[in-house]
Amino acid sequence: MPSARDVLTPDALAMLQTVASTGSFAGAARALNLVPSALSYRVRQIEDALDVLLFDRSARQARITEAGAELLREAARLLGEIDAVANRVKRVATGWEPMLTIAVDSVIARDPLLDLATAFFALNPPTRLKLRDETLLGTIEALTSGEADLAIGAVLDAASLAFTATGIRSRPIGELCFVYAVAPHHPLARLPEPLTDAVLRQHRAVAAADSVRSGPSMTVNLVGGQDVLTVPSMHAKLNAQLHGLGGGFLPEPMARPYIEAGHLVERKTERQPPLATMHCAWRVRSAGGPGRALEWWLAQFDHEATRHALLERHRGR
Repeated sequence: MPSARDVLTPDALAMLQTVASTGSFAGAARALNLVPSALSYRVRQIEDALDVLLFDRSARQARITEAGAELLREAARLLGEIDAVANRVKRVATGWEPMLTIAVDSVIARDPLLDLATAFFALNPPTRLKLRDETLLGTIEALTSGEADLAIGAVLDAASLAFTATGIRSRPIGELCFVYAVAPHHPLARLPEPLTDAVLRQHRAVAAADSVRSGPSMTVNLVGGQDVLTVPSMHAKLNAQLHGLGGGFLPEPMARPYIEAGHLVERKTERQPPLATMHCAWRVRSAGGPGRALEWWLAQFDHEATRHALLERHRGR
C-alpha cells in the first residue's frame, strides 16, 4: 500500500482542493479533465494511505469531513510554501544570497539597525536575514569562522590583524567615545575627581564579556585586582550600572540619555577614557563580487547619516 508521503503530492493536494471547491467528484473530474472513476480512485488511495475518510459520500454531494478540512488547511499552507520556494529559487539565481548573517556588536544602536532591516525587506528580497549579537573580538571572529557574512561594530581593523588572508575586508564606521559612569547612589558618585586607579580598585567594575569562542578574549579598561561583575553584552552592562552594581566605561551615546535624566552620573577618571574606531567588516567571495544582499548592506555605509545613527542613536529610558 502506498504511504502518505507517496500519495500526498502537490498535484494530489490540488486535486483535493478542487473536489472540495466544486462539491462533487463529477464536477471536479470535469474541471481536471479526468474521468470520474479515475478521480475517485486517486482520492480513495489517499484515504487508504491516511486511514481516514476525507469526503462524506452518503449524499449526492461530496461533503468534506473534519479530517479532510484539516488536511486542506495544511494543503493550502504547503502549496503556498512550494510556490514561495520556487519564487525564492528564481530570485536567488539572479544574484541574491539565500541567507545573509550579520554579526552586530553590542555597542551598535538597535533602532537604526532595525530601520535598515525594514528598508532591506521593503525590497522583497529572497534573502533570509539573520542577526546575531556579539561583543568585542567575537564580532570579528564570527566572520573569520565563517558564521557571519557581515559584521557591524568590529573593534579592530581587519587589515591590521592580517585577516585579509582569510578573505575579510573592512572599512571604518566612525569613532566611539566612552565615559565612566555610575548610578547616583553608588559610592563613586560622591568621591572627588579625578578617580584614581587606586580608588577604582576598591569598587566593583562591570564588564561586558567578550563573545569570542576560541583564542584569548579582550579585556578593556579593568584595574588589576578589581572585583568584576561580568555580563553578556554592553546593554547588560548599562543595566547593571543603572542598578548600582558597579562602575565602568560606557559608550557615550548609550550613556548620555541616562546621564541627562539623572539615572547615571558621569565621573572623570585619572586614566584616559577609551576612544575606539568602529568598523564594518565582511567576507569576500573566492570568485566574483558580493551578492546582492551584502552589496545592498555595504552601500548603506556610504551614507554618513547611517554610520552616525548606528553609533549614536541609542534609546534612553
